[in-house]
Amino acid sequence: MKIGELSKKSGLSRDTIRLYEKNELISSSASQSETNNYREYSDDVLLQLQFVSAARTAGISIADLRELMKAFFDSCDPSEAENVIVAKIVELNERIEEIKNVVSFLEAALLKVRGGHSES
Repeated sequence: MKIGELSKKSGLSRDTIRLYEKNELISSSASQSETNNYREYSDDVLLQLQFVSAARTAGISIADLRELMKAFFDSCDPSEAENVIVAKIVELNERIEEIKNVVSFLEAALLKVRGGHSES
C-alpha cells in the first residue's frame, strides 16, 4: 500500500510515517512502477505502526523503540532479543509503580484541598 492509504488506515500523518521510517521503525520498498518514485508498505507495517504509536503515547522514546524493533525483526540471536525485551518490560513496570505513587500523592493532596471530604 502507498503512504496515503497507510496514513488513513493507521490514523497517523504522512509526516509521522516518514519520521518513523527515517528512524528505522518501519520500512518500505520502492514501487515496481518505473514512472513514479512511490514507496510501498506491506500490511505488516500497519501493525508495527500501531505498536509504535501506542509506545510513543506511553512515553517510549524513538531511540528505545529503534532498539526494540531491531530486537523484534532484525536480531539473529533470540537470547539477545529476549534480553532487550525483558529489560524494557522491567523498566516500564518500574515506571508504572512510579506513576502509581504520584497518583496516590495527588489523590491525597486532592482530599486535603477539599477539606477532607470528597465530592460526588
